[in-house]
Amino acid sequence: MIVAFSVTPLGVGEDVGEYVADAVRVVRESGLPNRTDAMFTSVEGEWDEVMDVVKRAVAAVEARAPRVSLVLKADIRPGVEDGLTSKVDTVERHLAQPDG
Repeated sequence: MIVAFSVTPLGVGEDVGEYVADAVRVVRESGLPNRTDAMFTSVEGEWDEVMDVVKRAVAAVEARAPRVSLVLKADIRPGVEDGLTSKVDTVERHLAQPDG
């Protein structure tokens, strides 16, 4: 499964990058395949291990912020591996084809 999630600290002002870095650090240290962009961090693995990483990422932010917002989207497809890469590769392959 792939989970894309965003953890946002509330009540800490507008500059939240330091708090978000705490969450991303947890994800990267998990050893699971992951990718971070401007809006979400995606992590791939089995249900329990992915949800554990999300929970620990939220806890890392919660340790320093009075309130935390979590947005989560999951793609649950048993048997699919390397979805983080293969989904993007499929789109890139279609983009590389000439029109018409």
